[in-house]
Parts: sequence; structure tokens; C-alpha cells
Amino acid sequence: MKTLIAAYSGVLRGERRAKAARSESSSGRSVLTREGSGRWGTGSSILSALQDLFSVTWLNRSKVEKQLQVISVLQWVLSFLVLGVACSAILMYTFCTDCWLIAVLYFTWLAFDWDTPKKGGRRSQWVRNWAVWRYFRDYFPIQLVKTHNLPTTRNYIFGYHPHGIMGLGAFCNFSTEATEVSKKFPGIRPYLATLAGNFRMPVLREYLMSGGICPVNRDTIDYLLSKNGSGNAIIIVVGGAAESLSSMPGKNAVTLKNRKGFVKLALRHGADLVPIYSFGENEVYKQVIFEEGSWGRWVQKKFQKYIGFAPCIFHGRGLFSSDTWGLVPYSKPITTVVGEPITIPKVEHPSQQDIDLYHAMYMDALVKLFDKHKTKFGLPETEVLEVN
Repeated sequence: MKTLIAAYSGVLRGERRAKAARSESSSGRSVLTREGSGRWGTGSSILSALQDLFSVTWLNRSKVEKQLQVISVLQWVLSFLVLGVACSAILMYTFCTDCWLIAVLYFTWLAFDWDTPKKGGRRSQWVRNWAVWRYFRDYFPIQLVKTHNLPTTRNYIFGYHPHGIMGLGAFCNFSTEATEVSKKFPGIRPYLATLAGNFRMPVLREYLMSGGICPVNRDTIDYLLSKNGSGNAIIIVVGGAAESLSSMPGKNAVTLKNRKGFVKLALRHGADLVPIYSFGENEVYKQVIFEEGSWGRWVQKKFQKYIGFAPCIFHGRGLFSSDTWGLVPYSKPITTVVGEPITIPKVEHPSQQDIDLYHAMYMDALVKLFDKHKTKFGLPETEVLEVN
């Protein structure tokens, strides 16, 4: 506004000079020259003012969008880490207050609704299309790359690699519509599978189910692949907690050699296997890596064995500055490439030989997918995917 006022003042000065020139008894050429300079000065001032205004507006808008992106990512990180525990504590506290009836009603509903996650949950297209997820996508940014069509007459198990610290690419691509997964794979319903313990947490379970997230257990997968029609795609982060422990920038490694349960499930239901590699997933957080045999790794493995997840000591950037440490992930590009489906026959009681055969085919397909696309996303031709 100050810029426009200054420009307007310049306009008035130019007009006063022009009027003074007309009143003087001088030659017409002199008057014309002065009027012309006044007009040119007026136009120049207005143009300069508008340029300054648009420049300031654009810069402010850019800063606001960047902060909205940071906030959108941070809200999901905090939801993932503390929402369930925080809501549990609040509800327990509510029992000791005059609002105890609210807690009673919710826990009654929870008991009644306990098995809903095992049947695919309650996805909400409204939640999946929230604008916050587009800001989430643009922060990194995150991109979903389709390489082949997926017929809707089949069911699928997507193997997502690598896990990273939180599987942010898996969440954005398959639990929201930010990267338009439903448009790229029309007729396919994605279900991102995560730890069953998350669905015992009040409020968090509702949040997760609204995005199409389900428990990664046999009952849920059996239901979705046998009693939910066709066109279902269950996304399993195959490496799990063990893979997250080796997640670090610059490292492309997957935990897969001894992970064969998803192949057995695919054979039992005749669900096609689809390898997925997410370039950049390991780049968004830095973590302390404990060596094998150290006390830190011993603690992590005990947690993994008895609770189902392994606690990591990690950090990203701060909320207000990328030069400080915090929980906000670094804004590094994540590109998720969905590979070619591997046709799997239905074998009700697959033998170990059957499982090993299709597991080997899957590993080979994943390595080929990585090699085919690695140079497109900043990796050298010499980079090799480490399969553990």
C-alpha cells in the first residue's frame, strides 16, 4: 500500500508540473517537452509501483505456502508418533471428571467397532482429498509413477520398498489422493497395511481408517483378498521395522531375502505381486545407526520382537529453520515407481518350493525396476540395490 501511495504522489507531482508548464509564456515545444516528461514520469512511477507490489505479494505467498507445507507434514508426523497415546491419556483423565460419560460412550463404541479395521476400515474420500495432503505432497515433493496398467479383475499385493523411518511416500501415495492414485489406477482400491497395534489406540484408529489404512495381519489380508471382491491392492512395507533400522541417506538397501510370508498369502489367494521402489524415501531423515552387538541394537531388537516396532533415534529439520534439528523431515524428492505385476496362480496349500520360486521372481523384478529407473532420479549407473 505504501508503494502505491508513493506512486500516486509521483502522479500528482507530474500533473502539477504539467499545469505549471501550460501557464508559462514560453514556446510550445518547451511546454510539450515538460508535459511529455510529466506523463512519462507518471507512467513509469505506476509501472514501478505495480512491479514492486506484485513482487512483494508473490514472495509473501511463497513463504506462506512453504509454511503451510511444513505444518501439513508436521501434523502427520505428530499424529503418527503421539496422537494415539495422547488421546488415550485424555480419555482416561476424562473418566475422573464430570465429563466421564463422554469417555464411557466412546469406549462403548470402540468395543462395538473393534473388528472394523480387520474388514478394511471406513475410508473417507473426503478425508483422502483434504487440501492438507496436497501441501504435504508439495513439501518434498512426492511423485507417483505408473509403469503398467492394473486390470480391475485381479487383486494385488504391492510390496513397498524401502521402509524409511516412517514410510512417508507410502502414506502420501496410497492413503491420500494427493498424487491421484485413483486416477492413475482406476478401479483399484489401495489399502496401506500398518501395525495392528495402531488400531487399538482411540481416535488414531479412526484417523487411519479414514485414509484406507488397515492392520497388517493375516485376518485382514484374507478378508480383503477373498471377501471384498476384486480390484483390491494391499500395500505391505515388506522390510518392516528391521529395514527401518538401516535407513539412512545415500543408502539403497532392502530387507527381503527371508521375507516370504507375503508371497505365501499371494499364492493362497491368487493375488498378483507388484514390486514398488520409492526413490528418496531414505533421504528425508537422519538417524543414529547402532552396530550389531551394541546395547542400542539389542534394545531395538527387543522392542521389535515383543512390541512389533523398533525405536529409532532420528532427526529432521526444525519447524522454522532447516539449519536446526527437529521432527520435520528434510524436503528431499520422493519418487514412488510402481512396477509390472507378476501373475500369481491360486494355490490353496502352496509348497515351500512354490513360495521360493515366486519369491525369487519378485526379488528379480524389484532389482530390475530399481536398475531401470535409478538414473532418472539422481543415482549413478553404478549404484546397486542391496538385498538383505
